[in-house]
Amino acid sequence: MAKIQTIGVLTSGGDAPGMNAAIRAVTRAGICNGFKIKGIYRGWEGLINGDIKDLTTEDVSGIINRGGTILRTARSEDFRTYEGRQQAYENMKEHGIDALIAIGGNGTLSGAREFADEFDVPCIGLPGTIDNDLYGTDSTIGYDTTMNTIMECVDRIRDTAQSHERIFFVEVMGRDAGFLALSSAIACGAEAAIIPEEQTDEDQLAEFMKRGIRKSKKSCIVIVSESPKCGAMYYADRVKKEFPGYDVRVSILGHLQRGGSPTAQDRILASCMGAGAIEALKRGQRNAMVGYHMGDVVLVPFSEAIRSDKGLDHRFVEVLNTLSI
Repeated sequence: MAKIQTIGVLTSGGDAPGMNAAIRAVTRAGICNGFKIKGIYRGWEGLINGDIKDLTTEDVSGIINRGGTILRTARSEDFRTYEGRQQAYENMKEHGIDALIAIGGNGTLSGAREFADEFDVPCIGLPGTIDNDLYGTDSTIGYDTTMNTIMECVDRIRDTAQSHERIFFVEVMGRDAGFLALSSAIACGAEAAIIPEEQTDEDQLAEFMKRGIRKSKKSCIVIVSESPKCGAMYYADRVKKEFPGYDVRVSILGHLQRGGSPTAQDRILASCMGAGAIEALKRGQRNAMVGYHMGDVVLVPFSEAIRSDKGLDHRFVEVLNTLSI
């Protein structure tokens, strides 16, 4: 492998709190180790369009506390085509970029893996997604901040739920994974969480109603993972039809969950992962995601991080059910 002198860094897909901390870490750790760092704006789309600029330590000063991403982000349909990826590779060569660090979720890392395989480019991924659904890392950049945002919102909603004796269905993000819904339900003291991993039981809503609200509770909070078919509105409508005696409301938190200043945990995680990505390239590693497992920075092959299912800890389900009586 040719010696790496210049590293490009990009953020792609949905933004996540802590991405700026990761950009800062990649830039400063890279410069500290003798690399030149170039920022690629608007993700893979920016690589195709040549939207690339040098990054200095001054460029990333004062961004560790900022949400979003200073490099901007976008979803690129052109990058899904070979012609688009070919153009991206030509721009890489034109700007003298020898290796890439891609910060994002499943789609971003899938793109990095395909790009690396086709053009023999050293790529390292950082798990920047609020969903926490990437295999091989205990937490992803942005997950902790989003959990805290959900908790703050639900704490406020509960005041209204109790005052009016209502059932609130609060819909949170998470795509096809229930990590956000389940963990935030425990943190908020919610009465239930409806998550994709448990939706084999068609009667889980009726079971919850029987177990919780019908005993002694006049109000309750149910956290629901987003779904085009079975989101919060679906379950609220069911309650209105099947249990007409209850006052039901829905609150969809939406993109409120993505913004805000990252927590200390996300800043530390992003900083360690960013420095770990530079270290991995120094050691000649490629086609892997930097993860964090049991207190250690680890490298997970793209094939495992993307393809393997990250199992939900069902002990959390038991804890939630036990404490919701």
